[in-house]
Amino acid sequence: MAPYLDTVKSFADVPITDAGVDTLAFIEASEGLVGMFDLLGSTAFSVVQSDLNGNIKKLKARHDAHPAQSDTLENLVKNEKASGQHTATEGLLWLLRGLAFTCQALLKAQSDVAKELVAAFTESYNDTLSKYHNFVVKGVFKVAMKACPYKKDFYAKLAADPAGGVAVTSDRLNTELDKWLAALDNIVKRMEKFYTDNKYN
Repeated sequence: MAPYLDTVKSFADVPITDAGVDTLAFIEASEGLVGMFDLLGSTAFSVVQSDLNGNIKKLKARHDAHPAQSDTLENLVKNEKASGQHTATEGLLWLLRGLAFTCQALLKAQSDVAKELVAAFTESYNDTLSKYHNFVVKGVFKVAMKACPYKKDFYAKLAADPAGGVAVTSDRLNTELDKWLAALDNIVKRMEKFYTDNKYN
């Protein structure tokens, strides 16, 4: 076994060509991000995981039904719209919002050594998902934020080898996490622009 980020597909390894973001690689990397919430150690985040997983399933279903037309996220959305449907397009939109929330929270935690996860996730929620949620959902997310572990404990889990091997150094963890987050941030911003420019949202 190996530390968590070594066991999942990195967003840095998701191919991006002139045709767009590789769909299957993006799905695999997104599944890795969902698994990261397990390391936060609270069932309060199950609502976030469930939402992300539900939207990943919509993407997968569209890809499996029309693989040739869904090789990239951009082609998948274009071809689904041309067919008069929007299930995967809407699923991807909400998945991107969930990924943006997680990415911005961890970027905030990375950029400020003193910032705890509860503050980073709360700030990110207010910046990203809050505007789309009603009063009830906002309450659910507030509970989840309060359940964030201490940053040092979460980072220790990210660095640890579940099989009991040697944990990676904090320098290597920060390097890998920065690379992972930069690539995720790039994909999210690219796709948000694609949705806005083409009025898919």
